[in-house]
Amino acid sequence: MVAILEQTFREHRGQVLAALIGFLGDFDLAEEAVQEAFAIAAERWPRDGAPQHPVAWLVSTARNRAVNRIRRDRTLVEKTRLLEVPEAVEHTMEETVIPDERLELIFTCCHPALATDAQVALTLRTLGGLSTGEIAHAFLVGAPTMAQRLVRAKRKIKAAGIPFRVPPDHLLPERLSAVLAVVYLIFNQGYSVPPSRGELAAEALRLGRALAELMPDEPEVHGLLALMLLHDARLQARFRDGELVLLADQDRCHWDLAQIDEGRATLDRALALRGHGPYVIQAAIASLHANEPRDWSQIAALYEELARLTDSPVVQLSRAVAVAEDRGPRAALEIVDGIALEDYRYLHATRGELLQRLGRTAEARIALARALELADDGPERRLLERRLEKLTPTHPPPRPR
Repeated sequence: MVAILEQTFREHRGQVLAALIGFLGDFDLAEEAVQEAFAIAAERWPRDGAPQHPVAWLVSTARNRAVNRIRRDRTLVEKTRLLEVPEAVEHTMEETVIPDERLELIFTCCHPALATDAQVALTLRTLGGLSTGEIAHAFLVGAPTMAQRLVRAKRKIKAAGIPFRVPPDHLLPERLSAVLAVVYLIFNQGYSVPPSRGELAAEALRLGRALAELMPDEPEVHGLLALMLLHDARLQARFRDGELVLLADQDRCHWDLAQIDEGRATLDRALALRGHGPYVIQAAIASLHANEPRDWSQIAALYEELARLTDSPVVQLSRAVAVAEDRGPRAALEIVDGIALEDYRYLHATRGELLQRLGRTAEARIALARALELADDGPERRLLERRLEKLTPTHPPPRPR
């Protein structure tokens, strides 16, 4: 029974909370009511058995708790409309189908009036079910700081009158792009530094699956999910003994082949919907990277199309890496030298690699040293240190006589 309750919490908490927020219009009251409902379930389900419709049971119980609290606290003037609700009876669970309002919730959490860090935190707290402490730990900030961030976000939603709804058609593309960006940011935070933040990658995948379920005709939603699935399938091979392993050196035995197949099937769905946006293209690139040998010409062509769509210097840098494998380091260096990303460590790391392959060792050392200056502590920094060490002479040159 404990396992059933834990699974229900993990898979349906976001739906239950979304239903309560839609009903109450108050994040804090809804969270407290949902927490109470799960506490009641933990007490009653082992004794009485799980209800036939667990989500409906939890929503009804949470609604009843919230309404009873409002009745007790009549100073909440703005919620007096709820006082007209009939007296709640927890054992009467007439509803068996609860409208899924997670889509409304995620668009509210990712509203452009909120700062990006607030969008991320609120999405993880409400839809992901992560505690404030867990979110704080994942983003390397103190729990009080994260708590204040969440409080400010909720106040902003209330003060700005941010609606709890899916945006109208004319605003949907721009708003959906913001939602997808938040989910991908959450994924990258977990994918870049596992296992300490591995729960974020898993949470992003859950959010991606939910979006694909709720918006089945949006190709970019499927493109993002495919991209995350394909990257996540290589997660266990990306680190060995705590050290970063580059794609070319990864042991493919540690790749999740079933998840790669799922990612490719999801990509096929996006392409069938005539998807050609940035996430669909990135997913196509990730799929090609799973092949051996890799078609570097096709990868470079896809990066060129992605650069045209996004006008991103970071994408141009990725294109240069593919060009280096397809046409050689000299052609790639011409691209890199035209990219204005002076404070981007990956540019200098890539430039150092290309210069090394061209035999320009002294210049390569300078580029790698600059990348090292910009790197944070962790596996990426240690990888750069090892690369730089290989280029550093072990003995000083002889003095001229």
